[in-house]
Amino acid sequence: MFRPKYISFDCYGTMINFIMGPSAREIFLNRVKPSKMDAFLDSFRAYRLDEVLGAWKPFYDVIANSIERACRKHGVEHDARDIQALYDAVPTWQPHADVPGPLSRIAEQYPLVILSNSMVDLIPHSARNIGVPFHAVLTAEEAGAYKPLMRPFEYMLDRLGCRPEDMMHVSSSPRYDLMTAHDLGFGAKVFVDRGHEPPTDHYGVTRIKDFHELPALLGL
Repeated sequence: MFRPKYISFDCYGTMINFIMGPSAREIFLNRVKPSKMDAFLDSFRAYRLDEVLGAWKPFYDVIANSIERACRKHGVEHDARDIQALYDAVPTWQPHADVPGPLSRIAEQYPLVILSNSMVDLIPHSARNIGVPFHAVLTAEEAGAYKPLMRPFEYMLDRLGCRPEDMMHVSSSPRYDLMTAHDLGFGAKVFVDRGHEPPTDHYGVTRIKDFHELPALLGL
């Protein structure tokens, strides 16, 4: 049984219930037709990925640019208040119900690390909402790059003084996290299948449905 030196976690979507889409749905409810809303939100999600693949920019700008591009594509009006409302909502989001209990058990035996596409002003609120002690909480802002680029993972490894083969990485996103962790040679990759992305058993991942299955993978 693999016993990692550290276990790293994606934050939003994996541990915190990432409701960027539902929040945008509520904000644009009266400006986007019901028949067009899903397509609008799909564009917003796709543009967020496209935005983080370029040069690093603050997460506020990632949201702003993604909203602007989605609104332009779908002919929807928007203003700065929409962007600020989405950004301000992030610190209020709470963990998935399955996270705190199992994660507390794991924290007694393993040092836990957050590696998040977040900002230093946002992530402390989210870590506090999870309610479990973390050895390190690292952000894209500190790394100067967003996942799925390799640089955030390399930044984490440098900070921890750890080799990738000694790490386990846990995420609900193959696209943002697990493909890169695979390419870098992480010792274990765990896919928490929350339905955000198509299920996969590729890239050397172990697929679980929620955090209640995680302690058993670590012999707990």
